[in-house]
Amino acid sequence: MRFLIGLILLAFPIAEIWLLIELADAYGWLLLLYLVGIGWLGLQLIRQEKAALNGRMMQNIMAGAHPLKVVFGSARNIIAGVLLMLPGVMTDMIAAVLLLIPIKTHTLPNTQHQAPPYQDKPSANDDVIEGEFRRED
Repeated sequence: MRFLIGLILLAFPIAEIWLLIELADAYGWLLLLYLVGIGWLGLQLIRQEKAALNGRMMQNIMAGAHPLKVVFGSARNIIAGVLLMLPGVMTDMIAAVLLLIPIKTHTLPNTQHQAPPYQDKPSANDDVIEGEFRRED
């Protein structure tokens, strides 16, 4: 079993390099342009996930949902970004498959109809604003 896993881990980079050589022979400079563009997109994906993680986490917690869904979604996008940054066509295809997998959006059954704990019940008379007024001329 260890031999099989080692063989797979060794065969993947070799197949990736062979595919890059074949594509470079067929397309030349366009392949380099593709690799640079896809690498830049992977970097932007990682930067966007880094910036949006805290906001999405807080929004999910305030809505009463479980924050683990946000963590798994962000981890998936960061892994896809790293795969896009690696030069190679097969890693780009794996990243595209990762990005196309949907995340379930339903919440846990026990938190579905509960109001968040920070919201108070509305007062009996919402029209009245209590306070003191003093006019200075």
